[in-house]
Amino acid sequence: MEMKFTKMHGLGNDFVVIDAINQSINLTSEQIRFIANRRLGVGCDQLLMVEPPITQEAEFRYRIFNADGGEVEQCGNGARCFARFVVEKGLTKNKNIPVETNSGLIVLALEKNGEVTVNMGVPVFEPARLPFTADAVSTLYGLETSRGELGISAVSMGNPHAVLEVENVEKAAVEILGPEIESHKRFPERVNVGFMQIISPDLIKLRVFERGAGETQACGTGACAAVAAGRELGKLAESVKVSLPGGELVIRWAGENEPLYMTGPATHVFEGRISL
Repeated sequence: MEMKFTKMHGLGNDFVVIDAINQSINLTSEQIRFIANRRLGVGCDQLLMVEPPITQEAEFRYRIFNADGGEVEQCGNGARCFARFVVEKGLTKNKNIPVETNSGLIVLALEKNGEVTVNMGVPVFEPARLPFTADAVSTLYGLETSRGELGISAVSMGNPHAVLEVENVEKAAVEILGPEIESHKRFPERVNVGFMQIISPDLIKLRVFERGAGETQACGTGACAAVAAGRELGKLAESVKVSLPGGELVIRWAGENEPLYMTGPATHVFEGRISL
């Protein structure tokens, strides 16, 4: 089988995007791992599938697979690339695009400057919905690690995130604590781990160890989760610039019961074909 694909990235978080509307595609986990392999395949953090919608409310179905072949609920950087892809491929003429994900409906909007704003929905802090094992909702939880008990925030942006505030993001023990917290027994479905340094109420630095992908250049849902957590702790403003290794995002969240908005770039890299 020969498959057409597009390589894209959002702040260095890179994707293989597949039009599964005009192609008949049914990939196995093994094939996804092959495509994602940076030596043997194309290479990517996640593979994104553009499919016909299941519900009448959406124009498309958006599916995300990590480099390890596992399907996940949400990817913010991928959502921006998804929006640019469907417009550039002529799959839609709309500038506001409702899209189904495994965690619910999101709305993508193309800005005049070429960036994309995504309505990421309302952040979820209830432990059972992440899922995360805790007796009650809290802004900060103690988590036992090899570095002792650490205070983390737990929030879902359609996928689970643990956010850890650090003094210096460059010196943070991402390589040690990232995989350890990702697979911590209190997160039964594993978790994305964010290491956040607060520079000022409207600026943070962030590194993210992603579930099933390792540390990436940028994580859109991780940026959203970090700002939501910082807002709940009373440390961040309504609009925050998030500086990631791959570049910057702007996150806006008015607060409780309000949707969170993410704005940032989406970059087309190249078109290709691959035999599977």
